Amino acid sequence: MKVVVTILAVVVVLAVAAFAVISMASDDPRYTAHELLSLGRYDKYDGLIIEVSKQRNIPPELIKAIIWKESRFDTTKKGSQGERGLMQITEVAAADWAKAGKVEGFVPTMLFDPKVNMEVGTWYLRRALDHWSEKDDPVPFALAEYNAGRGRVHRWMKDSGQGSTADAKDLQDAMDFPGTKSYIAMIISRSDFYRKRGEFTDR
Repeated sequence: MKVVVTILAVVVVLAVAAFAVISMASDDPRYTAHELLSLGRYDKYDGLIIEVSKQRNIPPELIKAIIWKESRFDTTKKGSQGERGLMQITEVAAADWAKAGKVEGFVPTMLFDPKVNMEVGTWYLRRALDHWSEKDDPVPFALAEYNAGRGRVHRWMKDSGQGSTADAKDLQDAMDFPGTKSYIAMIISRSDFYRKRGEFTDR
């Protein structure tokens, strides 16, 4: 019995040590710790992410960063305004997608399916990126739209005093939604994190 206890204790110590080493070797130890504790959930949908990334011509790192921020890779998550699934899709956005794609028989509960959710979310994101494509950096504008709606982005551009020529900094300075500012910064930072560590390099 003592031998078994000793072996278990050694295994636990080694596991904790390995966990600490792996976490501290990361550029973001906290994220890496959560990733390890998720037991594979953080990487579970990488295949689907690559698939929709190619379909929509959106960097997979950006898609994964949005999923991380929106749901922490929880397909069952439901937001306070009825948002559903990995990319936290609203019923309004889903209805627009279904209408544009002539998808028959769509019901909101289908958004809990990872593939459907990503198809809708990346369709909406691609539409936003295309809308802001004339900008030097359309990503902050598209993320602002994804989070707060296109109408608010236009209002912030107007409030910046720059109108249609507003750049990403002008947009950020004019934002009166701290949550959207934080949302954009966190997603861009996480996307860069994935890119630097080669999240999708060999896939």
